Amino acid sequence: MDLEIKTMMEDNLKADLTTVHTDETQARSVLDDPNHPLNQISLKIRESIFKVHMAFGPGLLENAYEECLFYDLTENQKLFVERQKILPLQFEKLVVQNAYKVDLLVEHEIILELKVCEKILPIHQAQLLTYMKIKGSRLGYLINFNEKLIKNGIHRFVR
Repeated sequence: MDLEIKTMMEDNLKADLTTVHTDETQARSVLDDPNHPLNQISLKIRESIFKVHMAFGPGLLENAYEECLFYDLTENQKLFVERQKILPLQFEKLVVQNAYKVDLLVEHEIILELKVCEKILPIHQAQLLTYMKIKGSRLGYLINFNEKLIKNGIHRFVR
């Protein structure tokens, strides 16, 4: 990787990503601390996202990005990742075993929802927030790989 691209990638990783708090009354989250373990994992996730996008750019099918991201997260970043993880939903006494499926679940906690679309819509955000609520995840990413600059396609959500 040439020096200019590596420098650009490092600058983008350090860039302050906009965090959407699902509880607007919450002034600060423990995830605002850059040393929190989930933020350390988050850095690895963003590094992998940039790496995959830099290799191919926009234009592939979602599945291709998912497989490459899974590979980089597990093989290079050494993270535990589950693909197309089916999770249950409980409503009162009813348990629906195949209620929803997350694209990638990192370290049992961080949900990555991948998209390849013209733009992220409110329904995409609602989908991720619902998944986070049901799973009890504190951190999730909505990633649109169909962006010329991937930093514009990474949306971080904190509950």
